[in-house]
Amino acid sequence: MAAMEIPVYLFTGFLESGKTKFIQETMEDPRFDEGKTTLLLVCEEGLEEFEPEKFVSSKVVIREVEKEADLTPANLEAWRKECGAYRVLIEYNGMWMLEKLYQSLPEGWLVYQEFLFENAQTFLSYNANMRALVVDKLKSCELVVFNRVTPLIDKMAFHKVVRGISRRAQIAFEYTDGKVEYDEIEDPLPFDLNAPVIEIKDEDYALWYRDIAEEMKKYQGKTVRFKGQVVIHDKLPKDCFIVGRQIMTCCVEDISFSALACNYAKASELKKREWVTVTAQVNVRFHRVYGKKGPVLNVLALEHSEPPEVEVATFY
Repeated sequence: MAAMEIPVYLFTGFLESGKTKFIQETMEDPRFDEGKTTLLLVCEEGLEEFEPEKFVSSKVVIREVEKEADLTPANLEAWRKECGAYRVLIEYNGMWMLEKLYQSLPEGWLVYQEFLFENAQTFLSYNANMRALVVDKLKSCELVVFNRVTPLIDKMAFHKVVRGISRRAQIAFEYTDGKVEYDEIEDPLPFDLNAPVIEIKDEDYALWYRDIAEEMKKYQGKTVRFKGQVVIHDKLPKDCFIVGRQIMTCCVEDISFSALACNYAKASELKKREWVTVTAQVNVRFHRVYGKKGPVLNVLALEHSEPPEVEVATFY
């Protein structure tokens, strides 16, 4: 029998970032109350505490999770069954990585919404000193709310940090007077998608790779030109090679080789790890390199090149 589907609402952010206040207000809103039991998992203890007596429903069971190790599928499902909850809210500890939580969700538990809350007064400092934790929370959230915003704050600085990690997350700024303003800044790509040949500068490789990976259909039939490093493998067809670059999202630990499959008649003449400038036409189709549909490059021209000035590509 299929597992019961349990909606999960996830609230992330560092200590004193406004998570508790938002959840409190949500639970006081009659529109969020369906008259069924809710399990609220609190994974950190802040200065602000919940006031259950103000919740619309009395069917809210609060359980504190003191240790990250306690997040196991067995524990989570046992806690839910114990109170008979049909949905779960999680106030997550900002110092814990989200991967642990996602790996621990029991079968049938589905994250319906993920919100990130950040104190605008401290966010840039956290980003500079604990970037891995900031990236961890930004990469999967649907909405990031910067609170304690004042007119003196440079919103563009916040925008750039978020967009360097995620293009899907909405951004909201909550001012100290209660006014809320949404970020509507458009981010034009740093290359011309309508050019006869789309020229990708060395410093734009990470942005371009993410764009073609996320919206490959818009590149169908387009011609691109970029610099990358060759990878060849005995298991690939003789007329096929892989080309790409190392991309760093937040720190050295997360550097990964991000590459594309290429069809090229002279692929067998290439050397491993050599740098080349490729001009190719994009064809979105199935390829064994991806194990699914992906952007396959049909090479029109290839030149041997010097490495880029900075070999590891970044988003910022």
